[in-house]
Amino acid sequence: MKCIIRTNDLVTLSFAEAILKDSGIEHFVMDQHMSLMEGSVGAIPRRLMVIDDDEAAARRALSLAGLEIELTPL
Repeated sequence: MKCIIRTNDLVTLSFAEAILKDSGIEHFVMDQHMSLMEGSVGAIPRRLMVIDDDEAAARRALSLAGLEIELTPL
């Protein structure tokens, strides 16, 4: 799996998930529970993951939706 977005911004994460769902790209959010456990410090960002084969399509869909700045570097 590849991490395509790492963020503490729940709105960005929710929007990215909606874009991937609409594009038919399976995804998974990692560190969601750890992020909740650490409180409001923001030390553990959530990671939006996709399978390796879908990485290019996911990056393209998220870029077209205006989330290019949120994408992790290749």
